[in-house]
Amino acid sequence: MADTASENDMPGAPAAAEPKATGYSWYVLSVLVVVYILNFIDRQIISILAVDIKADLGLSDGDMGFLGGAAFAVFYALFGIPLGRLADNWNRVKLLSIGLTLWSAMTAFSGLAYNQLTLTLARMGVGVGEATASPTAYSLISDYFPKRQKATALAIYSSGLYLGGGVSLFIGALIVEAWNNAYPAGGPLGLVGWQAAFLAVGIPGLLLALWVASLREPVRGAMDGTPSPSSPAPFREFGKDLAMIVPPLTLWGAWKRGPAALAINLGFAAAIAAFAWWMIELTGNFPQWSAVALGYYAVFSWACTLRAHDPATFRLIWGTPAFLCTTLGYGLVALAAYGLAFWSAPYAEIVLGLPKQELAFILGANGALAGFVGVIIGGRIADALRARNPAGRILMILFGVIAPIVPIWIGYTTANGTLFYVMNFLAGMFGAAALGAAAATTQDLVLPRMRGTATAAFFLGTTLVGLSFGPYLVGQISDLAGTMVDGKPVGDLRTGILSLIGVAPIAVALLLYAYRAVPEAEATIAERAAAAGAPA
Repeated sequence: MADTASENDMPGAPAAAEPKATGYSWYVLSVLVVVYILNFIDRQIISILAVDIKADLGLSDGDMGFLGGAAFAVFYALFGIPLGRLADNWNRVKLLSIGLTLWSAMTAFSGLAYNQLTLTLARMGVGVGEATASPTAYSLISDYFPKRQKATALAIYSSGLYLGGGVSLFIGALIVEAWNNAYPAGGPLGLVGWQAAFLAVGIPGLLLALWVASLREPVRGAMDGTPSPSSPAPFREFGKDLAMIVPPLTLWGAWKRGPAALAINLGFAAAIAAFAWWMIELTGNFPQWSAVALGYYAVFSWACTLRAHDPATFRLIWGTPAFLCTTLGYGLVALAAYGLAFWSAPYAEIVLGLPKQELAFILGANGALAGFVGVIIGGRIADALRARNPAGRILMILFGVIAPIVPIWIGYTTANGTLFYVMNFLAGMFGAAALGAAAATTQDLVLPRMRGTATAAFFLGTTLVGLSFGPYLVGQISDLAGTMVDGKPVGDLRTGILSLIGVAPIAVALLLYAYRAVPEAEATIAERAAAAGAPA
């Protein structure tokens, strides 16, 4: 019989070389970084425009908090799960280019908005479009870079978050001032500065989408030596995922599980609708509480579907108090961080009287540097604490809750602009230090096959707790604490921002429970998953 072994099978033969990132891999990464920068410019630019939008459209601080938070966050969270799954089953380059086109068009449409409703619809569209960005980018990077370079590539990609968030303030301020100086009574089509800013950052995204569409779709899994084809019916799976989480398709999904499941789904829908109606009566803010009710109902529907089809994953996520307390505890850190990120620029402009261009440049640079330094150093310290104690990373999340309190108090009670900038930097850096610890802890509490779902659940917490409520809470309390000047309501942003400190005791209580529960939860993962049963 002939010897058919290859020379790599012979004893002593060199192992197959690990695939390497090519020049084209780095080119793709550079394009994705540009996309992520634009992603956060389009998402965050509303902060520096808030004062102008509020005055022009006659909105309250609570209205602006909704536009900067839940109007975007709920739809970003809802569509993130089905679009993330679609990225696993379909052409990622096409999906990203479509998503970029949508969110850029909706950002540009924000510049044509003439009341709260039209601006709300545009912000919803931005949220849906941006939900395509990170799932597609993470997947593409994983197939363009080998494991030994993957962390570096993902870190480079993630830098777009801080760069885009920081640049958005400067760009917005620059365009508003230039436009209003050139057209004091309104420019072409009657557009004012804030509208021109939305158009100026939205339209280039349409051109960038064509650039993204020119990228090559890599073979899925080839870089890891396990090439796998895409799903033969990606949109059928996408439809199933929509039925899990997007109303009213959720009713059809519940009905497929039986009359009892439908009754439970309708019962929860009625309960959350009643709660939303009560909060609307208390606050007078219909859009905020309608969006929040929609988001929480969708999460409930998703959790019920997960329980029916994958009880083990449900048990390790929704049935594990350590996971829930970690996610909710960090969600409250994110609430404060998002509240500060949105309102710091309007506060500096209104309360401290700082020039728009100056505060935009300094706060933008502050946010970019504070976030980058905080997340890197916090991650390293959290890993070191974890090496000594299974629950060690929880201590870093607690730090992210407690450490920003003093900088927030000093920064938002001082009349000194320089001290305000310094304290704002420290508060941002301390809060960012908790992110890596929280994300890693939730990953440690599930089996490897569940990590994608655990990530989705974690980001639902940061989005539907943090982003949905942070900007709104500040705005609503500002309205409640405000006064009437010349017959017009004037908010109290100082009180609104300082109220963020009030969530700290709740976060501390959740995280102290997590600190005690994490070691046992992590040690019993396999047993609890086995007891729950295999996925359907």
